[in-house]
Amino acid sequence: MADSNAAFGASSQALSTSEAGVSKRQRTLERLRIFRARAWAVAWPALLLAGIGAVAALGFRPWALWPFTLAGVAALIWAVMRANTALAAGFAGWFWAIGHFAAGNNWIATAFTYQAKMPVWLGAVAVLVLSLYLAIWPALAAAGAWALRRHAGARVLGFAGLWIVTEWMRAWVISGFAWNPLGVALLGDFAHPGLAVLAPWIGTYGLSGLAVLLAGLLAEGSMLLLAGERARGAALAAAPLVLVGVAMVWPSPAPVPGHVPFTLIQPNIAQADLDDPTHFEQQFMASARLSTPRDARARLVLWPESGVPEYMRDGYPRWYYEFTFAGDPWLQRLRLARVIGPAGLLLTGSVDLDLKGSEAVGGQNVVTALDGHGNIAGSYAKAHLVPFGEYLPLRAWLKPLGLERLVPGDIDFRAGPGPRTLDFGPLGRAGFQICYEIIFSGEVIDRAHRPDYIVNPSNDGWFGDWGPPQHLAQARLRAVEEGVPVLRSTTNGISAVVDARGVVRASAPRDVAMRIDGMVPAALPPTLFARFGNMVPLGLAVVFLGLAGLVFMRRRG
Repeated sequence: MADSNAAFGASSQALSTSEAGVSKRQRTLERLRIFRARAWAVAWPALLLAGIGAVAALGFRPWALWPFTLAGVAALIWAVMRANTALAAGFAGWFWAIGHFAAGNNWIATAFTYQAKMPVWLGAVAVLVLSLYLAIWPALAAAGAWALRRHAGARVLGFAGLWIVTEWMRAWVISGFAWNPLGVALLGDFAHPGLAVLAPWIGTYGLSGLAVLLAGLLAEGSMLLLAGERARGAALAAAPLVLVGVAMVWPSPAPVPGHVPFTLIQPNIAQADLDDPTHFEQQFMASARLSTPRDARARLVLWPESGVPEYMRDGYPRWYYEFTFAGDPWLQRLRLARVIGPAGLLLTGSVDLDLKGSEAVGGQNVVTALDGHGNIAGSYAKAHLVPFGEYLPLRAWLKPLGLERLVPGDIDFRAGPGPRTLDFGPLGRAGFQICYEIIFSGEVIDRAHRPDYIVNPSNDGWFGDWGPPQHLAQARLRAVEEGVPVLRSTTNGISAVVDARGVVRASAPRDVAMRIDGMVPAALPPTLFARFGNMVPLGLAVVFLGLAGLVFMRRRG
């Protein structure tokens, strides 16, 4: 009997233990289910917002589908105004902007396919990491605008003003990355400036604020439609679409005639061959054939960034001239002078070295001006350098981790002092912006010595399919803002001649060797933006925010 009772007790204990184990597993599974449900409740709105942000990037080149940008920003405004807290509104803006910047900057990943020191997959990681940072700025604008959510006029004006300020900050904080300001979506096609005609008075960041304002009208009109106010809602929602649509096809003024002859070349040099010394002679011949004079007139001859990969200056140790013509920089310059003719002035991208003894410890990305007799007539050094492209930030920490510059070479480039104007007498006063630095609104000319034109040599060959047209669009905005024409010579496209109103008067498509001859379009009188720079859009932001505050206080009272 005792044995039977003991067996029964053991059996009961085992059953109790088994039931406890089942119960514990059930509790664990239930917790996992709840966790997954809560995670999905957070993840799907975030993914949806990121997708909407990506769709909004279709307003940029090469698609130029501006209605998608206005609709995407309108959806963001909806999300921000329905958030429960400022923090939630900020996260809505952050998730939206991650998708927006990842889509718009996808060309960055292509750059990693043209180097061998880092894995190609790191390009996708770089796009994502950059987007996570850039998204902070729209997130700040969204969080700030949330405080005005209860009043339609206040929230739209406030969001527009905050967007101007945060986009301006994005352009200079931590060296800045000003690529694809929202306002570039309001730029028309090659023959039409679109709403960018307003850039001389409000600047690019002001144009971005206007884009947010128009998207806000679209959002408010849509809300009224859903609330049953069909007439008011339809009118309000249609107004921005009609305004931008008409601006996109509005005829541009006739070009102002210029007086400086130029020859602009696009040699169509493949990115994979650009830095290969075995291709240097072939590259020279391709550029030389396109540059020969057709008459005896004085003229500018414009070659792209990296147009002369060999060193042109005297004074370096002999081995630095290994790939220079005849191993002599003077003979190299004479050779170039013969190509352009005695009346020519060559403006070409090249590299200057910083030496410590006989060792190169740095360099500069420069435009060198070479006259028809082989003399260097001046130079400009790039001021806004590309992180990881022309220098490795935090080199002492990152290089041991295996990170490198994307451009071949073990030395970092040194930044120049900033915008500079060179006076070439009868060939006019030239300003310079090399490649990427043309994207920085308000930082492209020396305001004390206003140029007649801006030379923008570039190498867009590693920018993928989206980068080159986006780059050209931003160069067009600089021409409109400053009232100064821009001449872009690129290695393999898109090269262009942009007049002072932002109209492309001549261009060379991608992957085509081409020569463009003509007269440099005339500059316009200094615009409001040319006089005061980014104080203009920041002043507009103050006006927007002041009006938002007045509306908010009046409605509240």
